[in-house]
Parts: sequence; C-alpha cells; structure tokens
Amino acid sequence: MIILIGSQKGGPGKTTIAVNLAVEFARQGKDVCLVDADPQRSAARWHADREEQRHAPAIACVEKLGNINQTLQDLAGRYDVVVVDVAGKDSREMRTGMVAADTLVVVVRPSQLDLDTLGHMSEVIDQAVDLNPSLDVRGLITQAPSNPSITERHDAGEYLADYPRIRPLDTVIYERKAYRDVIGEGLGVVEWNNPKAKNEIQALAAELVS
Repeated sequence: MIILIGSQKGGPGKTTIAVNLAVEFARQGKDVCLVDADPQRSAARWHADREEQRHAPAIACVEKLGNINQTLQDLAGRYDVVVVDVAGKDSREMRTGMVAADTLVVVVRPSQLDLDTLGHMSEVIDQAVDLNPSLDVRGLITQAPSNPSITERHDAGEYLADYPRIRPLDTVIYERKAYRDVIGEGLGVVEWNNPKAKNEIQALAAELVS
C-alpha cells in the first residue's frame, strides 16, 4: 500500500504525519518504507536520528526526487506499507507520486490561507485520477486548536465538503507539543507519553487501511 502525504502549502505538518504513520504501521508488525521526496530532507533526518538511537522497530528510508512513480511501484512490491512525504507545493514528486499511490492524504490546517489552496489541489487531483482512477483521496485537518470554544476545526470540515473528490477523514490531528518533542528523538508519538496524540495517530492509521 502506498500512502502519499501531500499539500499545496508548506507548514501543515506533512512530515510529522508521514513519520508518525510509518512508526505506527511498523509497530503493527508491517514492513514499512518511508520515502522522502522533499528537497528539505526532514523525514530523512528524522530517520537518521532514529537509526542513530537504534529505536525499534526498524523502518526503511529511501530518498528520491523528480519522477518517483517507478520507485514507488518497485517499493510497493517489497514492503507492506510505503509512506511518502513530498514538498508542500505543486511539485513533480507529488504529481508522479499520485499516479502510483493507493491513497493521497491532503493535509490542511484550519486556516483560510490553507483552505484556499484546495481549489488548485482539486484540479491536480482530477488530472491524477485520469491516470490513476483507483486513487483514494482523503482530507486531513491538522494543527487544529484543542480549545473547544474555537470553531476553526468545524469550519474547516465544512469547507472540505465543498470538494467532493477529497473525502474528509474523521480523525483530526490537534496542535500538541508531543508532535514536536518526538521528532528530534527519532520517535513517533505512539512511542511517547502523550495518550491523546497516540490515539490520534492510531485512529488515522486505522482509517487509512479500513
């Protein structure tokens, strides 16, 4: 299974989602490969930290830029789950990755600037689906405020409903310090001491394979 994590704007936490999903799937006993297709190499640096600290379970990591279609297809034949992190923009990596992916997770913060990118993203998705009709496109709200009096999360969910090609996930990733804390340790939040963050990632992983 190939899960591509993408967006049209930097900053929504794509790499955070990618590495945490990779850890959760590995903890389930699956053979996992994390593909860093972002020139910033954030996922690759996280993986290097994990290897240096010798955390288990082990996760493979591949760096690939440009046309990643064939690379993803090859990896899908060797691993149970391939999680792909691409740059937060309309890139060659994202477009070629969509053609190979089983699932595209569109990551978006509940802010108007982020939500305004969904129009162009939807056009890119339409083009990808012409080549990959089985592509499952899901919308994930991240960095949502945990304060129940703030309605941004609800408003963003309604905004996503305007783009029928992007099916909103029930899981929401909230703004939590735990997600920042684990990155430098080469860990995932499912290996950390924050049960709320752990539950979010486990719920997300379960939704993506259901």
